[in-house]
Amino acid sequence: MTNYNTIEVEDEYLVSFYKKKPLSIERGSGVIVWDETGNEYIDFTSGWAVTSLGHSHPVIVNALSEQGKKIIHNPNGGMTYSPARAAVLLSLKKILPGHLKKVFFTNSGSEANDAAIKLARKITGRKKIVSALKSFHGRTIGTVSATGQSSHRDRFNVLLPYYEFVKFNDAFELENAIDSDTAAVIVEPIQGEGGVLIPDTDYLRKVSEICKKNGTLLIVDEIQTGFFRTGPAFISSGEGVFVDFLTMAKGIAGGYPFGAVAVSAAVASEIEFGDHGGTYIGNPLGCAIAEAVIEHMVNTNIGAHVRMLGDMAIDTLNQWKCSSPHLIVDVRGRGLLLAVEFSNDVCASAVVEESFKKGLILNQIQGSIVRIFPALTITYEEMVRGLSIIREAIQTVMEQRLNIIA
Repeated sequence: MTNYNTIEVEDEYLVSFYKKKPLSIERGSGVIVWDETGNEYIDFTSGWAVTSLGHSHPVIVNALSEQGKKIIHNPNGGMTYSPARAAVLLSLKKILPGHLKKVFFTNSGSEANDAAIKLARKITGRKKIVSALKSFHGRTIGTVSATGQSSHRDRFNVLLPYYEFVKFNDAFELENAIDSDTAAVIVEPIQGEGGVLIPDTDYLRKVSEICKKNGTLLIVDEIQTGFFRTGPAFISSGEGVFVDFLTMAKGIAGGYPFGAVAVSAAVASEIEFGDHGGTYIGNPLGCAIAEAVIEHMVNTNIGAHVRMLGDMAIDTLNQWKCSSPHLIVDVRGRGLLLAVEFSNDVCASAVVEESFKKGLILNQIQGSIVRIFPALTITYEEMVRGLSIIREAIQTVMEQRLNIIA
């Protein structure tokens, strides 16, 4: 037991960017977490798609321990070589689209996108960046400027110029927005924070073709969808898709702050000494953890597991939609990136709260949408248990609404 009240200390001294539940998590194992008083919860958020192997996975704990005994941060930072860095580069080579020849590292997804935008402008000599409405690309001033949600942009007085937004999944509108001053298009294969919005199957290919035709670079943001979250290692590995920058983070290191950008040979040839850098990027500790996570995913064929559980979950969610059409508007997703859209914000909040009371942590976004994205290692039994809790919460909310009406 601590000699302080965690919630009181955070509330008094921590600048809060989030509206928190009065819940202090002390430890976790897999998809299960425990608060300081020993109450148990199932985590269906994986720290916003970060704890890809679950909490305190032995592979991650061992990599932390073993690399920590060797060296955590290199002398002279990135200006010295690292065996751990070389190892994770070889692991990434196994799963990245084949035309992406080189990689550099970042500390986060926001930094990865910010660097890609910066480098695209430098390489092309152009200014404009085209992004999609409802997109989310980060919280730096550069990536907030590229985010297609006014709730994230409008509160800041000075945004960076030369950003334009088009409808997601509308290749025609995208093509009309590109001109001779367009440096890059930045797009998510699935809009995660925007509501798990899934485009047509050929959308990314069309975007790639449009960019190539106009000499515009393509930045594909797979920060949430990458590392087998939807089944394949990366959605942008699809046939006919040529990516210039592939940005990665979240699941890459299972909870350790780490990101990366993979680039094509043509882009790599245009990057010069001094174009980018950072004190902590590619540090040996982060590299060792990321390498361990990727190797475990590949060796266990985690993508097949994700597809199997995702198919089961979608079937279950669709059954709910059929039986509760007045409460559930839509269900959608790929693999273990799923969403249930409720009829209104109040219903969604009520389901999230009832689920929490029953021991399940969910993520509510865009008002009426509940996002389901547990650790990729979740078992079939754990998935069924979590879904059962949501179903019970939905039944409770329906009964409450009927009582109110009566």
